[in-house]
Amino acid sequence: MTWGGLLTMVLSVAGTTGFFAWCIWRILRAPGETEKMHGVLDTELAIEEEERRRREGRGN
Repeated sequence: MTWGGLLTMVLSVAGTTGFFAWCIWRILRAPGETEKMHGVLDTELAIEEEERRRREGRGN
């Protein structure tokens, strides 16, 4: 392998690894974000409750 190829490979691997580590660090270090996080089940329950309220409002 040439020196140029080796340098390109090292920079690519280092950049990708660094970006991955930065993303993980941002996720794990985000303070107070747990209140905003919702799972699929939470969202579906909220949608179902809203639909039930709409149906009850129309039936009266």
